[in-house]
Amino acid sequence: MDATRTRLSFAGDWLMAAAFLVGTVLVTLLIVRELRGAGAIAPSSVTTTPAAIPAEAVSVPALAMGEARELRVGDRQVDALERLGQKVILLSKITERGPLGDREVRSYQLAGTRFILVLEPFERGGEPRVAGIYLQ
Repeated sequence: MDATRTRLSFAGDWLMAAAFLVGTVLVTLLIVRELRGAGAIAPSSVTTTPAAIPAEAVSVPALAMGEARELRVGDRQVDALERLGQKVILLSKITERGPLGDREVRSYQLAGTRFILVLEPFERGGEPRVAGIYLQ
């Protein structure tokens, strides 16, 4: 006894081949569209380091200020400014437009040490956070 296998008809084979071809064309079009969109952003429009940061400044992930106070990249702006304390002197404050919202670059001095805080949102409509800490 021969086992009978169900086989798609000739028209079914052509329909599957056509669906595969259409799917391949759609995926190719999506890839091409993404590659074209990637080149649309000018490298100068998105900066990782604000213009107000001097070239000799060194980026650090955290800043210990004594008395068990520490600033870290990623801290909320409200929390970070609260931890600064009264001994920290604000030298300058520059506001510029970043890719996700307003970016504040604040320069401070604490006991002879100058440091810069970059505060900006990490997402559209998000609250500002410490995006960078630089020592001079």
